[in-house]
Amino acid sequence: MPGSDDSGAPISTALGVFDWQADLELITTAAREAGRVALSFFGQSPEVWWKNEGQSPVSAADYAANLSLETVLRTARPSYGWLSEETDDDPSRLGCDTLFVIDPIDGTRAFIAGKNTWCVSVAVVHKGRPVAGILVAPALDEEFAAVLGGQALRNGTLIRVSSAASGGPLKVACAQDMIAGFQPAIRSRIERVEHVPSLAYRLALVADGRIDATLVKRNSHDWDLAAADLILSCADGSLTDLAGEPLVYNRPDVTQPVLVAAANQVLPELLETLTPIARS
Repeated sequence: MPGSDDSGAPISTALGVFDWQADLELITTAAREAGRVALSFFGQSPEVWWKNEGQSPVSAADYAANLSLETVLRTARPSYGWLSEETDDDPSRLGCDTLFVIDPIDGTRAFIAGKNTWCVSVAVVHKGRPVAGILVAPALDEEFAAVLGGQALRNGTLIRVSSAASGGPLKVACAQDMIAGFQPAIRSRIERVEHVPSLAYRLALVADGRIDATLVKRNSHDWDLAAADLILSCADGSLTDLAGEPLVYNRPDVTQPVLVAAANQVLPELLETLTPIARS
């Protein structure tokens, strides 16, 4: 993919120079500020509304963090497209090679409930794949970051996926009903991890080896995934569909099918042992 060499440095293309490291620095600054904005509402009973026919909550903190991000990022990169959970979708993004993909608060339900497992998720996506990503979890005092061709970092320290041995136990974060989708031989090795409210943060836990894998139910969205997808990839893991294919972002439909995220040495076995029931 154009954008960097193996060191993450900018490279020249026929279209110009892409400096994804500069973009990472930009989105990190913006995400930290949005995290401070969100944190000012945390534990303060912010006003809450319901969207998607009453299925999903959104709080005043979500909107405030989104405004903070939009003000900084769209001013700095006016040519980039924009896709955010809390902004009405603009189809003009489909004509943009490069865009920001934003979830101002991933884990809104946890945020509203006063639980600290939520984060600001910001990615730069270029031609369908993330090239810079940052997760800021201010209530946990954690940040995860990566740039295309670079290393995955948590609070500035290198992270890697777990080194789970073939045939050994596996810590897997997923719904109880999804465990039943594995063949019995591997099912007996799975230790189910309790629900992690933020999907982006859950993927980051795979990236830094605290869990071995996670299954994601269908209808997750680009903004839940893009930043964490890159962080996981730079930590020697992968997020794929059930055919083992990487995700493509910035399509007309921004929902995704059933997904699996795991260390690269574990992923093939997980994909092979999912039953037809799980795949449907």
